[in-house]
Amino acid sequence: MFDKNFKQQNERRPEQEKEYDQKLLDVARVVRVMAGGRRFRFRVTIAIGNRKGRVGVGVAKGADVSIAVEKAVSDAKKHLINVKIVNGTIPHQVEAKFSTAKVLLKPGIEGRGIVAGGAVRAVCNLAGIENLSGKILGKTKNKLNNARATIKALEQLKSR
Repeated sequence: MFDKNFKQQNERRPEQEKEYDQKLLDVARVVRVMAGGRRFRFRVTIAIGNRKGRVGVGVAKGADVSIAVEKAVSDAKKHLINVKIVNGTIPHQVEAKFSTAKVLLKPGIEGRGIVAGGAVRAVCNLAGIENLSGKILGKTKNKLNNARATIKALEQLKSR
């Protein structure tokens, strides 16, 4: 009854190379109040990118942080965009608004690096942009909205 191929089938396959790098932007514990009491879950915001012009942001909830991270990564893969990069920077200045979050992105000088904060820095770094000056203009500190505003700004880019 024991199958010879059983061991081969159940051997762990070597981890395949990750095609996307990921950065955890935010973890929040959220509560749903029910008749029996409070039910806790975790909401995770993740940015993924291949550092070659593809980047995405995903958000998901789960009973455990690791479950939420897996769901958020699959959500981010569904929402990937292509970013136009010219000589390691963006081709022109761009501004975008998502909800109350507002971001301004300017092309950077060679060798300056990414001069931006929070979610803007993470998203641009994962996109493969090497030189950029960015500013969060909105008053919100919500990392999800700031990341989505950055994605919206990067979508607006046009090549020269």
